[in-house]
Order: sequence, then C-alpha cells, then structure tokens
Amino acid sequence: MLEIAQELKNLLLVATEQAFPDVVNLVKAYGKPLDLHLTIASKPEFGDFQVNGTFTLAKPLGKSPHQIATALVNALEGNSAFSKLCEKPVVAGPGFINITLKGECLQKEAYKALLDSRLGIPKVSEGGGESQIHSLPVIVDFSSPNIAKDMHVGHLRSTLIGDCLARILEFRGYKVLRLNHVGDWGTQFGMLITHLKEVAPAALTNPDVVDLGDLVTFYREAKSRFDNDPIFQRASREEVVKLQSGELAARQAWQLLCDQSRKEFQTIYDRLNIRLTERGESFYNPYLEDVITALDNLNLLVTDAGARCVFLEGIKGKNDTALPVIIQKSDGGFNYSTTDLAAIRYRFGVIPEGYGANRVIYVTDAGQANHFAGIFQIARRAGWVPAGGRLEHVPFGLVQGPDGKKLKTRAGDTVRLKDLLDEAVERAAIDLRKRLLDEGRQESETFIEKVAFTIGIAAVKYADLSQNRITNYQFNFDRMLSLNGNTAPYLLYVVVRIAGILRKNDVSINLTSNALCFTEPQEWALLRQILKFDLIIIEVEQELLPNRLCMYLFELSQLFNRFYDQVPVLKATETEIRISRLALCRLTADTLKLGLNLLGIPTLERM
Repeated sequence: MLEIAQELKNLLLVATEQAFPDVVNLVKAYGKPLDLHLTIASKPEFGDFQVNGTFTLAKPLGKSPHQIATALVNALEGNSAFSKLCEKPVVAGPGFINITLKGECLQKEAYKALLDSRLGIPKVSEGGGESQIHSLPVIVDFSSPNIAKDMHVGHLRSTLIGDCLARILEFRGYKVLRLNHVGDWGTQFGMLITHLKEVAPAALTNPDVVDLGDLVTFYREAKSRFDNDPIFQRASREEVVKLQSGELAARQAWQLLCDQSRKEFQTIYDRLNIRLTERGESFYNPYLEDVITALDNLNLLVTDAGARCVFLEGIKGKNDTALPVIIQKSDGGFNYSTTDLAAIRYRFGVIPEGYGANRVIYVTDAGQANHFAGIFQIARRAGWVPAGGRLEHVPFGLVQGPDGKKLKTRAGDTVRLKDLLDEAVERAAIDLRKRLLDEGRQESETFIEKVAFTIGIAAVKYADLSQNRITNYQFNFDRMLSLNGNTAPYLLYVVVRIAGILRKNDVSINLTSNALCFTEPQEWALLRQILKFDLIIIEVEQELLPNRLCMYLFELSQLFNRFYDQVPVLKATETEIRISRLALCRLTADTLKLGLNLLGIPTLERM
C-alpha cells in the first residue's frame, strides 16, 4: 500500500491548499514542511489510515483541530481521485481523520501482490533524483567478537539485530557492507604471546596445536599473570612493541591466533546463516596517525595531562566541565576512540581508498551510547560526515536470566553462544519427538534433525528480534520454543499449515485482475493486514526496529488462523470463492516466508 499512501499524502496536500489557501506560507513561517502525518490506522475500527496532522496546523491557522479536520474532509469528498480510492472519510475525536480504502482498491492491490515475488515492496530509486545517494554503500557494523575469546551470549543481540537490518536494507536495494569490527589488536596479544612462548610455544607456529577453547584458557592464565606479575607485565608490553613494529615472529604468532579464532567464529556464523566481512581494529592501524594530524590541523586537539583530547560540546563531565575524549594517550599510544575515528574516515571515504558510504550503522549494546555520541560529534565537527550522510548508533539492552540479571551459567560464567545454540536445538528435538509420539507419526532421523535445527535456531533468533531492542529481556527456552504465542514455532506452524492446505487443493489458482472476490469480514481483515507489509518494511528500514516486523508477522498469523477456523476454504461451495480464499492463503504464506527470511529465519513445509 506504499503507492496508495503516497497518493493519499498528495491528495491531502491538495485538500489542505484548497481548504486553507494560505496554509503553505503559514507553515513555512513556522519553519516546518507541510505534513498531515498520514499513518497506518492504530486500530481496525479506525479504517486503513488515519490523519493526525490537524493538531500541528491548529496554531498557525488559529482554528481547532476538529474545525481543520472537518474542512479537510469536505475538500477530500469533493475530489474524484480520492473518491475512487476511499470510502467517505470520517472526523474522529478532537480532530483525527479516519480513511478506509474501498474493497475494489484492496482487491487490485492483492492481485498485484500475487503476481510480484517482492509482494509490492519497491527497491530504492534506481534512476534520477536520489539515485546517486541510494547507490552509495550503507555500512552495518555488527557482531564484533574478540580474538582469543569465545563468542558468548553478549554477542547474540548485535549479531542477530545487525544481520536482520542488513537483510532488510539489501532487500530494499541498497548496497550493504556487513562489517565485523573484530577486536584483534592491543595489549592482550602481548600477554597471550608471552604466555604461550613459555607454556605452549608450538601454538605460535603450528595451527593444529590448540583450538579456541585452549586459547580462552591460556588467555585467562595470561591475564592473571599480567595483573599479578610485574616481570610478566613488562615482557608482555615489550611483545606488544614488537608486534606494533612489525617484527616477523610476533606478527606470525598474532596471525595464527587470529586465524584460530576466526575458524570458531565462522562455525557460529554458519549455523546462524550470517555473512560478514571482517574489518578488525588492526585494519585501521595505518590510518591512526592521520586522525591525530587531521584533528590537530583543525585545532580540535587539546593537550591535557600529557594526553591529546577533544573536548565535547554540550556534554559535561565532572565538576560541570566539558567532557574530554582521549584520542592519543600520554605515552603516545592510541585507543578505541582513535580506531573508531579512523574507521569513520575510511567508511565515509575521507580516505581516498575508503568506502564512500552514505549511512553507517553501529549495532552495539546501550552501554556504548556515550562513547559513540562523543565519537560521532567529533567526526561531524571535523567535517568527516558528508552532507546528507548518516551516523547511527543502534543500541540494545541485555540478555537476562530468570533472576533479571545478566544471563550466566550455573557456575556463574558467561554463557557461550555455541552452548546456547546447542541447547536450543536439543530442546527443539525433544519437543518434536514428544509431539510425534503424541500424534502417532513416524518420521526419519534426517527429518527430525532438520526440523529441530530449524526450529531451535529460529526460536533463539525470533525471541531476540521480537523484543524492543532498547530494553533488556529474559531468556527463556520454554517460552521461545512454545507453539503458542508470539514465537518462531507458532509462525513456522502457520506456514506449514498453509502448505498443507495448498497441497490438498485440487483447483488451479489462475487469476485475472477482477477474479478475486471477498465477502466475509475475516477475509477483509486478513487482506488489510497483508497489504500493510510494504509500509512495515519501510518503517523498519528507517527506524531500525526489527520487533515491529515481528509483531506484524505475529498479528498476520493470528488473523490467518481466525480466518481459516471461521471461513471454509477447501470446502467452499462456489469455485470463485474457493479460488479467492486459496489465493489469500497463498498470499499469507508468501508474506510470512518473506518476512521470516528478512529476520534470518528459513521456513518449513512440514514440522
């Protein structure tokens, strides 16, 4: 309904200018564009769309919202183009306007969607006007595990949310770069290499000696020694100097450690069906000095206690003084801020060989919000963000256990992501075997393994993505694997249910533009929900909130089940009615499949 929404916006502007000829100048005087705030209706009884903008016009026009709404409705009723699309508009409450599309209009939209593999969702402009902007890359920075450490539950949200946003942007036609800002540089490598030289020297030359689990153990041992042994600490720092200066043996040892970790990371990404291009911290090492030079030339750097800093504008620290961001430490070393600024310069193409992106999205936990606010301000003040360029932090809350605290193992350790996924699949297999036994069904081990894997991984993904990312959520296997409620198994079951219906059908679904015929309120409710899909996708693209897509798909599934339980489909007596209802089933399945795919969840034909 994206095209219809745009047409309605245009008709509303015409109606506004007709009802209030001087409104454009009045609104301009307030420094705002004329926007009647057309949105999807918040409740079915309000129609398909509602207009909320009369309230913002009240002050410049000197009239009540209800008076403005009444005048706009009168103007709309006199417009033949509006009358072709919509029923009579209704003024509601203090000044809202409810708009309901005509049945013929909805049926035409349904027919178009049935013939379109994209279900009517357009790609961004491919020619003229904004095409140049749309052809520039969009970067999504997500996941970001650390070398020599396990991926744990703390990486879950960044990995899943980032992948979902990348999928939606790719589907819309943007050139998306999925970047993994891996922690592959710093003091920890000096510690680890120094420790391994003593306890497992072969691990620094032979890739088959240790795996990531061993490296994690070695890292903990090295960290303990670093914190408690001054001699080891000094040796570790010397090893970092060797690594930074490019000494061959140190570099080879570092590369081997990175490669070992990457292998383990990739097994997780493969299970989750996630694609990423690694651009770790070390990638930006050649560009760190340029950050200092550029900021110095712009007179943004201030030396404070020997460190080079940029003092932020509008952000106060202790004693109500401007908060500094350290760009170069007093010992001459660099830090995360330096690396992040170098990355911004590379990503926006300030550096000639950079990406030349127009939008850069960082998916990290909410605890880093202040860090990114500072980095983004510095980048903008330095002029590194191009006109129209967007720097966006996508924060998210914690994954909690039943006690409302960070999810931990019984021993109090951080939960490894591998273990969490293993348990999800194991529990899905147990549930499936029990259900097969209860139903008296016999299925092969291959079937059970495939379905359990699909459901288990889908349950974890959906449980995370269906939450408002800003908030914390409690991780609960029983809830996320349930066949009832807002869960992946519930949605997958609806897809399977429709597949079964279509398998039983013996009538060819050949449609012409005027063949669809809907008569029951359950049909119209389902159709209206289906046709909102494109508007929801655009909303998620702009606001970067995957939970809105999840809620849409859940509500669609509920409406389908209500439709199928209350309206005969295969038993419909008239062929025309039966075909239309089967087409509605197919359109529901196609919408669910595409929506779940954009969440990174594959569907099943049977389960």
